Amino acid sequence: MNVALLSKWHVHAVDYAREAMENEAITIKTVWDEKQERGTQWAEELGVSFEADLQNVLDDPNIDGVIVTTATDRHKEIIIAAANHGKHIFTEKVLAFTVKECEEILAAVDRNNVQLMVNLPRLTESFYLFAQQAVDKGLLGDVTYIRCRVAHNGSVPSEENPKGWLPQHFYNKEECGGGALIDLGAHPIYLTNRLGGKVKAVSGKLNELYKLGVDDNAIVMVEYESGAMGMIETGFLSYGSPQQLELYGTEGTIMVEGQEVRVKSKHLNTEDWVNPELPNPISSNMEQWVDAIGKGTKSTVSRDDIVNLTAINEAAVISSKEGRRVQLSELEVKQNI
Repeated sequence: MNVALLSKWHVHAVDYAREAMENEAITIKTVWDEKQERGTQWAEELGVSFEADLQNVLDDPNIDGVIVTTATDRHKEIIIAAANHGKHIFTEKVLAFTVKECEEILAAVDRNNVQLMVNLPRLTESFYLFAQQAVDKGLLGDVTYIRCRVAHNGSVPSEENPKGWLPQHFYNKEECGGGALIDLGAHPIYLTNRLGGKVKAVSGKLNELYKLGVDDNAIVMVEYESGAMGMIETGFLSYGSPQQLELYGTEGTIMVEGQEVRVKSKHLNTEDWVNPELPNPISSNMEQWVDAIGKGTKSTVSRDDIVNLTAINEAAVISSKEGRRVQLSELEVKQNI
């Protein structure tokens, strides 16, 4: 499969290019970037051509797919254009700023019968797979509370980086749609969406401690239709903060810190904490994208995963701005689009 890389704007663009080069089924043919100097340099580093006109890339019949790592505010325009030209699409989360925009993108994908993959990498990892199996098998009984935290210190000032080590364009609200929640907070959102089930309402608080123009610290309280509660935490201000996932139920508890997993359950015949044997990770989202195109296999990332990720973020932003609880029904989220 011949692919074009569309922009080096995102910090993960280099990672995706590397993964594509390591995949025997993918050949990177060209680079496009809205900033010609940046794109030309990247193309030279990769040993491929640079194309300054995006339309020429999309018109090229030899390009089968595109890897989109532009600013998020350009996702809708570029992904719909790619779909309309019959290109398969791999893109960074989130897909779009609003549920309505997600639905428009998915409609274009369906009309043109192309494969879309939004990268939600932690859904392929062992800690999540174990937690999902435990929930599905009833190891925790009825799940009553979920807490998930993913944070780093990307906005903490240092002598070397007075505004932190994140790229400064990550503070451009127009391009990014927000800060910590829409970026790093995506991980706890899609994880808790899976583990907690359908969300009824959210109450969010997005703070700007360092006044960078976007939120750098955020929490979202989640109410699930099952009656369970949840808390999503994220930020760009925490030194040494490990990934944390906690699930509490009527018959058990799971604690995840980093990749270390502990479980205590009435069904394990011991009152002690147990470090369980974890399942093997599954194929990466890029590998799943390639297999969906070449073999017709179904990706583990569903449309509900994609749309509901945006929905929680959109609702949390409204909640924080208006100081109220927001029901997801207000966004007209369509399940199983």
